[in-house]
Amino acid sequence: MKTTTLFFLASLTITVAMAQQRDYYEEIPELPENYTAGTVAGRMVDGLGFRFYWATADLRPEDLTYRPAEDTRTILETVDHIYSMSVMIYNAVHKTSEKSDNSLSFEAKRKQALLNFEKVSKVLKASKPEDMESYEVIGRTTNYPFWNLINGPIADCLWHCGQIVSHRRAAGNPFNSNVSVFMGKLRSN
Repeated sequence: MKTTTLFFLASLTITVAMAQQRDYYEEIPELPENYTAGTVAGRMVDGLGFRFYWATADLRPEDLTYRPAEDTRTILETVDHIYSMSVMIYNAVHKTSEKSDNSLSFEAKRKQALLNFEKVSKVLKASKPEDMESYEVIGRTTNYPFWNLINGPIADCLWHCGQIVSHRRAAGNPFNSNVSVFMGKLRSN
């Protein structure tokens, strides 16, 4: 009896935990109620997270090693670069100096980048206008204002998401055609 009860409770706990898990940015979050500097910046990061999620969804091992030319990055190297920039963006908004963990697997880097984008978005959306000036990109010799975060790592990540989509198409594994980046969700068939 005790064994059956323990087994049932353990199974229930696992089932509840799995139900609570969700994929970061499978859909873009609901619209903010107000337009502020923080909600607009947060929405930009949400758009990035959504694009990164779908650009990297269902990649095969052969896709990860694909490169269209010798002088270009592989898809995995591009994911590594986006992951590193997600850490830079996270550091600026959270005022920390975390380091990228290059030993992570593709799936772990993907998940961490998505989590970083989600955490950044939440902080930005809750920010007051005066908070925005305190978010600095930490450089080697100098720090840069939030403006540089927008035209630097955030825009660069968006650029590289497009590269992944293009490369995966060339590798024979195209981007899901049901993804609507305009609406931030999958189109129903």
